Amino acid sequence: MFFDTHAHYDSGAFNLDRFEILDSMPEGRVGLIVNPGCDLESSKTALEIAERYGFVYAAVGWHPEDIDKLSEESFAELEKLALHPKCVAIGEIGLDYYWDQEHKDEQKALFRRQIELALRLDKPVIVHDREAHADSMEIVLDYPGLRGVFHCFSGSREMAAELLKRGWYLGFDGPITYKNARRAIEVLEVCPMDRIVIETDSPYLTPVPNRGKRNDSRQLEYVVGKIADVKGLSAEYVEEMTFENGKRLYNIGDVNV
Repeated sequence: MFFDTHAHYDSGAFNLDRFEILDSMPEGRVGLIVNPGCDLESSKTALEIAERYGFVYAAVGWHPEDIDKLSEESFAELEKLALHPKCVAIGEIGLDYYWDQEHKDEQKALFRRQIELALRLDKPVIVHDREAHADSMEIVLDYPGLRGVFHCFSGSREMAAELLKRGWYLGFDGPITYKNARRAIEVLEVCPMDRIVIETDSPYLTPVPNRGKRNDSRQLEYVVGKIADVKGLSAEYVEEMTFENGKRLYNIGDVNV
């Protein structure tokens, strides 16, 4: 079974067939899904989906791209959502300098605030790091007790080594199947199997051979296949290992799948 450790079924891209797709997951050999939020409303929706499906869990968080929606009242509500029994992480949080270089200080302050929430609640974090590698590393290294995953990891091998040394997980998704994936493949080559989790980032980042179409968790077989090829392992072994890694990352016990 596959564990999609990062998928956005709260996205409007699924409005027409969200529940039909989720109903099909067990038949598609998808055993577990974590749906991270990006603001208050998407975090609420993620939890509603998790309440409806036993195999779906949620994370709640405020994405750096959505910082303009933030208020003290909405953050207080988010903190309450984080106490929900099906909330397994704080995320998707982090820094994004691709879309916004004008509010770096505000992004960093919000990132730290949510890290401190995760530490208070003893939950892992899901880190979004886009063109902000140095600042992301500087911040997470300020919190030695922090644990979690760098989603869709795009940093260097040196950055990966530093994170792995501190017990972090790295998320790999559709882009590792792309022709220009040299840097991600270099990281994948040195990442030990017990620190790899697989993701789709649905509805985005669809792997080859379906690139350009809407993504969903059933596409994980292509991500697993690529990891197996790079590592010289069987797809079955990669599937099993990444499933267990995801459970360990999010502290999810044995489940009936």
